[in-house]
Amino acid sequence: MSKTTKNIPIISLTSPAIVAALVPFQPPFFIQMANDVTLHMQCIAAIVGQFKWQKVTTIYENNNGVSSESATLTLLFDSLQAVGSRIEHHSTIPSLASMSDPKATIEEELKKLRSKNNRVFIVVQSSLELAIMLFQKANQMGMMKKGYVWIITDEIASLLDSLDSSINYNMQGVLGFKTNFVYSTEAFKQFKTKFRNKYGSEYPEEENANPSVFALRAYDATWAIAHTINKLGSVTSEKLLESNFDGLSGKISFKNGTLSQLPIFRIINVVGKSYREIGFWSPKLGFSENFIEHDSMEVKIVNSSGILGPMFWPGGSLTVPKGWASNDEDKPLQIGVPAKGAFNQFVRVSYDQELNRTSVSGFSIDVFEATVKRLPYELPYTFVPFYGSYDEMVQQVYYKGLDASVGDIEIMSDRFQYCEFTQPYVKSGLVMVVTIKPDNLKGIWLFTKAFTKKMWLLMVTLHLFIGFVVWLIERGGNPEFEGIAAMLWFSITVLFFMQRETIKNNWSRLVLAPWFLVILLVSASFTASLTSRMTVSQFEPSVPDIETLQRTNAKVGCNGNSFIVRFLTNMLKFKAENIVKVKSMVDYEDAFNRGDIAAAFFVVPHAKVFLAKFCKGYTTTGPTFKLGGLGFVFPKNSPLTIDISKAILEVIQSGELQQLENNLLSSNNCSTLIDLNNNPKLGPEPFYGLFWVSGSISAFAFLIITVRLVRNRQLNLHLTSTTLIGTRVWIWAIIFLIRTHLKFQFTNRRRSSIIPDPGEELNEIKPTCVVVAVP
Repeated sequence: MSKTTKNIPIISLTSPAIVAALVPFQPPFFIQMANDVTLHMQCIAAIVGQFKWQKVTTIYENNNGVSSESATLTLLFDSLQAVGSRIEHHSTIPSLASMSDPKATIEEELKKLRSKNNRVFIVVQSSLELAIMLFQKANQMGMMKKGYVWIITDEIASLLDSLDSSINYNMQGVLGFKTNFVYSTEAFKQFKTKFRNKYGSEYPEEENANPSVFALRAYDATWAIAHTINKLGSVTSEKLLESNFDGLSGKISFKNGTLSQLPIFRIINVVGKSYREIGFWSPKLGFSENFIEHDSMEVKIVNSSGILGPMFWPGGSLTVPKGWASNDEDKPLQIGVPAKGAFNQFVRVSYDQELNRTSVSGFSIDVFEATVKRLPYELPYTFVPFYGSYDEMVQQVYYKGLDASVGDIEIMSDRFQYCEFTQPYVKSGLVMVVTIKPDNLKGIWLFTKAFTKKMWLLMVTLHLFIGFVVWLIERGGNPEFEGIAAMLWFSITVLFFMQRETIKNNWSRLVLAPWFLVILLVSASFTASLTSRMTVSQFEPSVPDIETLQRTNAKVGCNGNSFIVRFLTNMLKFKAENIVKVKSMVDYEDAFNRGDIAAAFFVVPHAKVFLAKFCKGYTTTGPTFKLGGLGFVFPKNSPLTIDISKAILEVIQSGELQQLENNLLSSNNCSTLIDLNNNPKLGPEPFYGLFWVSGSISAFAFLIITVRLVRNRQLNLHLTSTTLIGTRVWIWAIIFLIRTHLKFQFTNRRRSSIIPDPGEELNEIKPTCVVVAVP
């Protein structure tokens, strides 16, 4: 390049095909009077994300080389990834000038795209001539009907004002975006009048003669060159880049060779002879339905709520297309449902002879229907009863005998080789249900089960210690407290507030006052705990655990069509001959009554229904084996999996699922449900504060009285055995309270998740040294 030509500026009026950041050397004389293509890709991604399409197909006219195509698609890929979408298919069409038979080439490419499942097509780059031919051929091939989505970029959308209405006929429902500019300025109105007159005189056959943004940019570029020459006498790229004025297409100022002002795009929808503006998009504020224009060329977006106006989609549909189609898009999804499930409360298949049709209902069906209603598009489907096992039904989805499966289907790891599962709509696990029998042995010593062993030991120890302290205080001046027997009798009667001994010393009253409060509260708690146990602890499980079943070679029952048979044999090592396959919920009770089975294994949702129906004679026992939960089945890589999972979460969070579950259990609600595993013993933790106060006061009184007796020489310095016992009891009580306090604090901190690792907490608690002064 010669010195005389290297400073001559080259001005581009369209968005660049190659991104400046990806070009190793950007010519200093190259000036872009257009928006950065990165912003175009971000706007496309924002539209895709707004309607939650997870996969798209891109169409690209390659007239600038492979490198520009790769760079643009890389930008689009990154932008789509940010909104949870991706490019599934890509079609490269040669430039129009290089094709010998353009219509045949375009038709061949469209046939390939039509054979795919994806229905969201983005024309990333195309000349106007190729785009006109593309949409004409797509309309002839039925690719502009219901279910399809077409998105065009600024290069095509900004020229729609100049097209004949016959061309728009082939683009009905197309979505696009065009650069916004202010229409209300006097300068634009004058330019528009002159442009229409000039254009109409030269091309009288054209219907539309409105200037596009490219005409405005050409005018602004010409004006900038003329202004620079008039001011400086010559024009160079450096001088031109210093331009700063309000042009017809917007604010004209440059940074790194491109326009510095971020654009606002008008979102358009082709309808009828022209198009409708349904909203605006800006890189900073996203989508909005309205904006305010200013004569100063500034545009302010208002009501930035992230929504768009009503859409008119291809085929005349007003419902957002789902963005994909099955092999036969006119045929509803064939969704299999288990017809031989043991619990028809979840899926019930019945035949109506009068209407001559099969009806499907149940809890799982209600959940699925509530989920489909929350999808952003219509989903036609029909339920197909399946009379095989659950595993076989899942495999039919894999072999394309079914499009999906709905029901009380457990999410299992080995089933993922055939299909994908949605988000579980109900948590699950495997539990063992057995009958209950009277527990006479527990009834004899039932009262001892109200408290834990630590609670009993602490109560007895502290009670004897407080009785000893009172006896030690009163024995010198109160004849009713002479002898060890008097001390023991006082300790017993004070429990029932029936003591007859007269308390004369104020120190004794100080010791007894908090202890009376402890006795009152502990007695009330004991009564409540014992009453609760008397209602349920008369019974015990007929089989305590799984090991007992295996040791006695007992038979167990389960749903013969479910995975539980495989789980019992492979995981729990039950013998196949000891597994009884049960067909219905009622058959479980009959099998228990006949003695055919000693236990039954259910998934948790089934166990809830069974216990709600037959709760008086059954209970759960043993461990709960955690499972994945109940979910719906779809083919691998199906776009429905994510959409249905999101909709399930919406159903759960709205509380609708909880209401459906309540309706499931309400018809068989049992108020006398027996749960032998939910009756914990009462420990000392709730009374820790009272124990600490009462014990501290008693210990303090004990020290004061002991010191007084020593000074008065009424107590032998070599400690009698009684005083020594009392001292040791006091020391043990203090140490026990400290250990209980540390353990209680540790438990509360774990529950509040302050310390994630219990081992770290145990390491932090060092052994405590308690120094006790023994008189």
